[in-house]
Amino acid sequence: MRGIFIGWLHGWLHGFLPQPLATGRFDVVRSALGACLGLFATALFTHLLAPGQAAWLIAPIGASSVLLFCVPASPLAQPWSVVGGNTLSALVGVACAQLVPDFLLAAALAGCLAIAAMFALRCLHPPGGAVALTAVLGGQAVHESGFLFALTPVALNSALVVATALLYNNLTGRRYPHAQHAADKNLHATGDPAPEARLGITEDDLEAALERYGEVLDVSRDDLLAIVEDARQLALARHFRERTCAELMSTHIIALHPRDTVDHARTLLLRHRLQSLPVLDGERHILGVLAQEDLLRQAGWGARLRALVPGAGQRVAAVMQQRVAALGADAPLAELVPLLRDGRYHQVVITGADGAVVGIVSRSDLLAALVEQKLEAA
Repeated sequence: MRGIFIGWLHGWLHGFLPQPLATGRFDVVRSALGACLGLFATALFTHLLAPGQAAWLIAPIGASSVLLFCVPASPLAQPWSVVGGNTLSALVGVACAQLVPDFLLAAALAGCLAIAAMFALRCLHPPGGAVALTAVLGGQAVHESGFLFALTPVALNSALVVATALLYNNLTGRRYPHAQHAADKNLHATGDPAPEARLGITEDDLEAALERYGEVLDVSRDDLLAIVEDARQLALARHFRERTCAELMSTHIIALHPRDTVDHARTLLLRHRLQSLPVLDGERHILGVLAQEDLLRQAGWGARLRALVPGAGQRVAAVMQQRVAALGADAPLAELVPLLRDGRYHQVVITGADGAVVGIVSRSDLLAALVEQKLEAA
C-alpha cells in the first residue's frame, strides 16, 4: 500500500516539473523577435490611428502575442479567436463594471461570462479573460471610456497585432492563418470514404476518443487526425525500413515517347493490360504520364481531328498529364503507400541517381508487398 501511494505521489509531483518543448533555437529567436515587432508595431499604429488614446497598448495584448508568435497553429491564436475573443470579452467586462457595483463580484462575473461567450461564438482566446478583468479593474480612464474601450484600444490593438503576425509568420516560413488539414477526398466521387479511412482511424473514432478524454485540447481535430496519420505512416516505415523501392520495382518498363500517337498508346495499354504508361524522353527522363482516363477524355476531339485530316494522329505530348509520382530507388517502401492508396496515381516512377527512370511500381506490386509483409508478421 505504501509503495502504491509513493508511486502515485511521484507521478503527481512529476506533473509540476517543466515539460520538454519540441522547439529549436531558430523557433525561439523567431518567436521572441516576432513578439517584439508585433507589440512595437501595434503600439505605434495605435498611436497614429487613435492619437487621443491614453493607453497605446493594453497588457493582455502581450499574452496574445505569445500565442500569435510562439504557437500560431493553435486554434486559440487564429484571427477570429484573437480579435473576436478580446473584443467580446471587453464588451462583457464593461457591461459587468457598469451593472454590478461590487468590483470583486463584477470581476468574477466578467471572467465567467467572457469565457461562456467566447465558447458560444467559437472565439476562445485565453487573454480575453484578462481583457474582461481589465475592463472592470482598469481604473477611471477605462470606466470613462465605457463601451468605446472595446473598440479602442482593445479591437484596434487586436487587429493590429494579428496583421503583424499575418505578415511576420508568413515571411518567416509559418502558415498563418493556420489552414486545417482537409480530409482526404474520394477521388472516384462515390459515397464511400477514402480507402485508408475504411480500416484506419476515422473522424468519428477521434470524436469518441476526445469525448472520453473529456478536456479541451489546444490543437484542432483536423491537425490531431493528421498527426495520428503521420504516426501511422512512421510506424509503417519502421516495419518496411529494410525494404526499398528498388527491390519491388519492375525494370521492364513499357513507356511512350511524346511523339508517339495516341493510337499507339491505346494499343500498348490494351496489349499489356495497364492503367497508365510513363512518357520518357530519349535519355529516359520522365516527362509525364498517359492514363486510360486521359484517352477517354480526349476521345471526342481525337475522332473529330481524324475525320478532318485523314491519316492524322494525335500525339501523346498533347494528351499526357505532367503530374507524376516519382521516388528514388533507395526510398523505403512505406513512401509508396500515400501515393498509391487513393487512386490518384496508378503507378510510381522510380528514378536513379542521375534522374533517369530505372523502374516502375504499380498498385498491384504494392499490394503484393503488403500481403507478404502481413504473412511474415503472422
